[in-house]
Amino acid sequence: MTGVTEAVVQERHKLYEDAMALTLGTLFVSLGMLIYSKTLLLVGSTAGLSLLLSYVSGYGFGVSFFVINLPFYALAIRRMGWPFTIRTFVAVALVAVFSRLTTIWVNISHIDPLYATVIGAGLTGTGLLMLFRHRTGLGGINILALYLQEHWKVRAGYFQLAVDALIMIVAFFVIPVDRLALSVLGIVIVNVIIAINHKPGRYMALS
Repeated sequence: MTGVTEAVVQERHKLYEDAMALTLGTLFVSLGMLIYSKTLLLVGSTAGLSLLLSYVSGYGFGVSFFVINLPFYALAIRRMGWPFTIRTFVAVALVAVFSRLTTIWVNISHIDPLYATVIGAGLTGTGLLMLFRHRTGLGGINILALYLQEHWKVRAGYFQLAVDALIMIVAFFVIPVDRLALSVLGIVIVNVIIAINHKPGRYMALS
């Protein structure tokens, strides 16, 4: 052994790669939210709070999601920088818009709740993974989770799992118990996807 550690070269994403990830990632999440809203399910993070608010207030998911995220941009600017904040703002805006448009593009007359849980969580987790790997979040808890992972080596998926548990406690008073149980399963699926695939050092490209 020479004792010389070879430096890892981090490839930077091209602009079209970032644009593709933002578009597809937010479309995946938007479709996942439509599936969940049709079956009265919940996810975690600010998306879960937005769904919960839409169930009790009648406001659409997209509007609630956009408004709830507004206070978190100050943390994003301070801790994550302007490029991350701008990408995240665009991603949140796209989810808000796509969530409304998806109700026009897709008409779901019936979907089994268990299947909705698995496929909705799979779409959401995959969409978030696309965004995370291009240094983009979906606001709120995602911003805090990414900050903790980058600066304190706390796994983003595990941190979000703890926050999501608190959301489920509140949801106990809003949605039926069977849907709450399925929602917990969906949250586990989403966060396991992120925890397994978004480890520090596993994906080296930068945006």
